[in-house]
Amino acid sequence: MPLAMVVGALLCRPLADVEAASQNMLTPMLIASMLFFTFCRIDLREMRLRWIHLAMLAVQIVGGVVVFLAVRPLLGDIVAQGAMMCVLAPIAMASVVIAGMLGANVAPMVSYSLVCNLVTALVVPPILHAFGNGTCTFVEIISRVAPTLIAPFVVAQIIRFVLPRVAEWFARHSSYSFYIWLFSLVLVMGRTTAFIIDTEADIVIEIELALVALVLCLAQFRLGRYMGERSGDRVAGAQSVGQKNTILAIWMSLNFLNPIASIAPTAYIVWQNFVNSYQIFKFSRNKHSVADSNKA
Repeated sequence: MPLAMVVGALLCRPLADVEAASQNMLTPMLIASMLFFTFCRIDLREMRLRWIHLAMLAVQIVGGVVVFLAVRPLLGDIVAQGAMMCVLAPIAMASVVIAGMLGANVAPMVSYSLVCNLVTALVVPPILHAFGNGTCTFVEIISRVAPTLIAPFVVAQIIRFVLPRVAEWFARHSSYSFYIWLFSLVLVMGRTTAFIIDTEADIVIEIELALVALVLCLAQFRLGRYMGERSGDRVAGAQSVGQKNTILAIWMSLNFLNPIASIAPTAYIVWQNFVNSYQIFKFSRNKHSVADSNKA
C-alpha cells in the first residue's frame, strides 16, 4: 500500500489525465468491483444492526460539528471545515475489504456501511447548509453513494440467489478485491497529488489542514478500536470509525465548502492508508508467528 501511494504520487499527471479521460468514472467502477467480491460472501440473514452502530453514527455526526466548533476559534473557518469533513465523512467503502483481511466479522460492517451512508445523505446537507454555501441536497449525496455501494450489494445478493455457484466463486476469490483496491489507491493518490500541487493556498493553511487530518485520523482509529473492544470486534470498530469515504468528503468540500478545505480529507487518504498498511503488516506478521510456533 505505501508503494501504491508512492507510484500514484510520482505518476500524478498521467493518472489524473486517465481519470479525466474516463470522466472520473474509473475509480468508482474499481471500488464497486472490489465491493462486489466482498458482498458475494455476505448472507442477508447475518446482517444485523447493533447498538454500537448508533454510537458510531453519533461520533460521526455530532463529532463533526463539535470538531468544527472547537477548531474554528483556533485556526479559522477553512481549517475548521476541513477538520469537520474528516469526521463527518461516512465509513469508507473499502473498510469492509480491509477489515475482512484483518479477520473481522464483515457482515455487521456491511449493515453499518449501508445505513451510515444513507444517514449521511440525510443529515449532512443541513450541516453543510449551516457551515458552507447552503446548496447541498440529499439527492446529490445519495447519487454519489448509490453506484459504488448500494448497486454492487444489490447485484451480489441477486447473484447469490439466482446463481449461487457463481457467487461462491467470487466469494472464494474475494482476496482479489485487495489488489483492485491497490490499483484504485494508485489512481486516488495520483489525483490527490495533482490536486495538492495545483491548489493555490497559503502553505501554512495547507500544513495545518494536513496535521489536523493526521490527528483526527489517529484519534478516530483509536476511538473505534476502543468502541470495538466494547462490542467484541475491535478491528471492525477501528475500521468503521477510522477509515473514511474520503472521495465523498473531498467532493463535498469542493462543492459545498471552501475548496481549500478539501486538502484535509485529501491528506486523510494518506494517513489512513499508512495506518491500514501497518495493521495489515502487523496482522500478517502475527499470523506467520503463530503458524511457525504451531509447526515447532
